[in-house]
Amino acid sequence: MHGEYKVPGGKLVVVDLEVREGVLRDVRVAGDFFLEPDEALLDIDRALEGAPADLPAPQLAARIDAALPEGAVLFGFTPEAVGVAVRRALAQATDWTDYDWQLVHDGPQSPALHMALDEVLTTEVAAGRRPPTLRVWEWGAPAVVIGSFQSLRNEVDPEGAERHGIEVVRRISGGGAMFIEPGNTITYSLCVPDALVQGLSFADSYKYLDDWVLGALEGMGVKAWYQPLNDIATESGKIAGAAQKRVVSGNGAVLHHVTMAYDIDADKMLEVLRIGREKLSDKGTTSAKKRVDPLRRQTGLPRDAVITKMIESFRGRYGLTEGSVTPEELARAEELARTKFSSAEWTARVP
Repeated sequence: MHGEYKVPGGKLVVVDLEVREGVLRDVRVAGDFFLEPDEALLDIDRALEGAPADLPAPQLAARIDAALPEGAVLFGFTPEAVGVAVRRALAQATDWTDYDWQLVHDGPQSPALHMALDEVLTTEVAAGRRPPTLRVWEWGAPAVVIGSFQSLRNEVDPEGAERHGIEVVRRISGGGAMFIEPGNTITYSLCVPDALVQGLSFADSYKYLDDWVLGALEGMGVKAWYQPLNDIATESGKIAGAAQKRVVSGNGAVLHHVTMAYDIDADKMLEVLRIGREKLSDKGTTSAKKRVDPLRRQTGLPRDAVITKMIESFRGRYGLTEGSVTPEELARAEELARTKFSSAEWTARVP
């Protein structure tokens, strides 16, 4: 069995092993990491040899920690990363480069249709009818997008939303509310096979699926990092938030979508979002601008240029071909947008 795990912001860890009579055998750890002393690599192998094959990654890491010589230096990886690589080997996880990725970047669409497209495309990936997909959104109207489990009345001020012509929609993933203005927001979705994140904890999958965009931001001069559970942050403040939904039909798939603040109208946001207003009530609007620090200021680039550089970064890492939503997918999404995502029953399912 063979498993690989690219540590977000770090190095690649590779594990080859066999399982005999329920335990790990012939374990060999390798990678492009740094390790001192050299002999510590054999200590890692020996720590894993004979370990029960059902041990979770943290317990595998504990075995490695206990076996490492005093003063050992691990650079670019950790015992936990080795444990994850082992779990991925046992789960026969796939890698990014095992797939032919497709890019979908269409013109502006309604908020409800975006919600529906996420559901339809992820279901199609789970069924094996669509390749793994990076979809970059263009917003046709301003919106507030609330998480699947959020209370509508707790999150949104209906008078503020009506005053500013903002549509309220509910997505299928959890997480917090997003304040959307078309020219001020960059949103993308990853619809990926479940096999890509096999062996990763739920929390680790966020970091793993966000790693490519951190590299893209670094290429634009923005030093960003993953901040558990679902934020992308810089020294100047948060720039993005992620959310996920797992689809268990077919072979399984994961929807991972991210909304990034290119610019922000903090005054308007606080008139529409109740929770945002409460969090910042004792700090004022200036704090909202500090808490979410837009990419426009940090990159100095037009929005379209930021999106282009993100797409180029993904293509450079994993490959990416131009694609589109099929007529059948669009028809299903339009029906869902009408019957589900535009309905009061769904939007207010948690009143």
